[in-house]
Amino acid sequence: MKTLHTDWLTDGLIDFEYKKYLLLAYLKNIRQDFDEKKLYPSLSDLIFHYQNLLEIKENKKLIYEQFPKVISQADFNKLEISYKKIVEDDEVMREIEEIVQYALPRFQGLLNNGKEIYEFIENNLEIATVGITPIYKNEGYMFISEHLVQETKIYQYQISVFESAKERFRGVHTQYLESVQKSLGQTYENLKISLTRKYTNMPNPATFLIVSKVVCPFDESLLPIAKRALVKHLSLAS
Repeated sequence: MKTLHTDWLTDGLIDFEYKKYLLLAYLKNIRQDFDEKKLYPSLSDLIFHYQNLLEIKENKKLIYEQFPKVISQADFNKLEISYKKIVEDDEVMREIEEIVQYALPRFQGLLNNGKEIYEFIENNLEIATVGITPIYKNEGYMFISEHLVQETKIYQYQISVFESAKERFRGVHTQYLESVQKSLGQTYENLKISLTRKYTNMPNPATFLIVSKVVCPFDESLLPIAKRALVKHLSLAS
């Protein structure tokens, strides 16, 4: 099983052995990905389910909210619909709590493994500016150079800032442009100049080179970690 449904805990048969079977099959696939240093989307999915279980453990009402509902009565004049829970049973609740207690440490152990792989790759990334860096750095180019790979992948990036009532955070959108073979005559500064001539919408773009000193899957690990590393780099520099 590659993924778990969002409501895997309460969907279908509420039985410890059955849910254990689903869980172990899912975690086995995640572990295989991690063994191959493939972090995404497995790591994000794992974090989602782990946080969901933590919330359920802390607030049992969330368990009831996951159960499917059937309409018990409807007031069409007021456009109000009340729902009757299919399951509100102490025995079922005990079964779910047992599943949660079993699942949490296994999620935690695999998350720790994923975090170690992530930090290993991140710690082996080097970020450098290419050419003169403008004041506005939320849009520009990202060069990614892989260990033992004779080409540089070029992306255009754009940073977006999101704010909520409690926090402010950044996201990054990237668009792949092209790949260029490395050579002694093709410097990164020259590459930046050629890009400004080809894509005239950014006459003086911020440009960053990210070099990976380790071998890892590009799409599943290096690219997403490089994007997050760039966001962190720009956040610390601002």
